[in-house]
Amino acid sequence: MSGTNRGSGEYFSRVGIGNPPREIYVIIDTGSDLSWVQCEPCTQCYTQADPIFNPTQSSTFESLPCNSSQCTTLEQNECHGGSCIYEVSYGDGSYTTGDFVTETITFDDGYSMGNIAIGCGHNNDGFFSGAGGLLGLGGGSLSLPSQINATFFSYCLVDRDSNSTSTLNLDINSSILPPDPLLITAPLLNNPFVETFYYLGLTGLSVGGITLSIPTTSFQIDKDGSGGVIIDTGTAVTRLEARAYQLLRDEFRRGTTHLPRAEQVAIFDTCYDLRGHDSVEVPAVELHFAGGKSLGLPANNYVIPVDTEGTFCMAFAPTTTSMSIIGNVQQQGIRVGFNLVYSLVTFEPNQC
Repeated sequence: MSGTNRGSGEYFSRVGIGNPPREIYVIIDTGSDLSWVQCEPCTQCYTQADPIFNPTQSSTFESLPCNSSQCTTLEQNECHGGSCIYEVSYGDGSYTTGDFVTETITFDDGYSMGNIAIGCGHNNDGFFSGAGGLLGLGGGSLSLPSQINATFFSYCLVDRDSNSTSTLNLDINSSILPPDPLLITAPLLNNPFVETFYYLGLTGLSVGGITLSIPTTSFQIDKDGSGGVIIDTGTAVTRLEARAYQLLRDEFRRGTTHLPRAEQVAIFDTCYDLRGHDSVEVPAVELHFAGGKSLGLPANNYVIPVDTEGTFCMAFAPTTTSMSIIGNVQQQGIRVGFNLVYSLVTFEPNQC
């Protein structure tokens, strides 16, 4: 479900933590590995919708020793009284730190899995409004898909301004057939320097049917592991490498000269005053993938309202680094699947 009504630009799922399970809203994040929840006793906890998890009320709560394989896999860890302490900070300045433990996670259908390594956060702060923690769906060994040996997982992000819900599906220990050749697919690329992110084989963009003259190097992973294109539920707006963004923006502006312009709003430099308009026409935007498949984006995935006065903006922005990110605004209404056996991402519009 969208976190908008709870003041968040993220997407939430609801899972049970511990035994008996305590239901908690968690942010789903394909851009990070470690799952965690806020835990009593709190040194620093932000406000969440549910009661903060109390580990003393769970029969399956176990601290991880410092010499455990899970603890030594952490990027940042410390040892306190023989127990593992984790620390994670995010790109927006948010952070969480606490005990690294194993717990039981229960899903919506009542299916439970024990001994999942998660963080029990006693000191947490940042932009986690409404959620009680985070569900790490990245590609590293500590992510939930990796820990449960998922062969495939998928989600569909609903319209961020709606109250509707969809599902996060995880396939465990099932044989995965090659995807239907009619499906829109993009190859998952390996970056030997970064195991967490899901890198896509994005080769180009088109606006209004015109393929942009983007240099082939714009979306490639460099020899040092920089660059490339990742797909991330934890980032709201798609960020494009600067040259690619400029080409997209300029072509989009050429196709919208009939619309009244508005001033820049925050990170958005291409905005329109659409007061009094019931509908407008904008150029189609398509993503082109290695292998020859393309994904056409719905218009409301890239022209979005930014206030209640009728101001709409093109929902792309340039990066300050060489890495591009396909964010959750552009993923709305599309079932995005991660075929971990065949190293493919699948896109199924209107399959929520």
